[in-house]
Amino acid sequence: MGRFGISALLFAGLMAGPLAAQDGPPKQTIQKQITAFESGDLAQAFEYASPMIQGMFPSAEAFGQMVRSGYPMVLNPDAVTYLEDKSVGIARLQTVMIRDGQGALHFLEYQMVKIDGEWRINGVRFLPPPGAGA
Repeated sequence: MGRFGISALLFAGLMAGPLAAQDGPPKQTIQKQITAFESGDLAQAFEYASPMIQGMFPSAEAFGQMVRSGYPMVLNPDAVTYLEDKSVGIARLQTVMIRDGQGALHFLEYQMVKIDGEWRINGVRFLPPPGAGA
């Protein structure tokens, strides 16, 4: 599975429209998951993942291992800044800038979906830093 994971398939056919960055529930869910990771509570962090993501892992520990190996900056970030928030079909995309313990900046895009009235994390992918690329 690539950095974006299976959630890349969910983007096919969805139309995007920007929203103003805000302190809405999607952002709160991301922050709650990061807080759970910081406290070492993998079971709680796993609860913030969508059922699709949960179904990809046999346990919260297996999910935590994937995060440790692929997204270590979310385990104990020095700083978390919420940037652009946009709607894509029924999902929301929240860009997050994370500064890790060594001072490196990481730009992540969280795909958020509403499940039973609650926002859940349905995938995370790395974004190039602003100004990078062709």
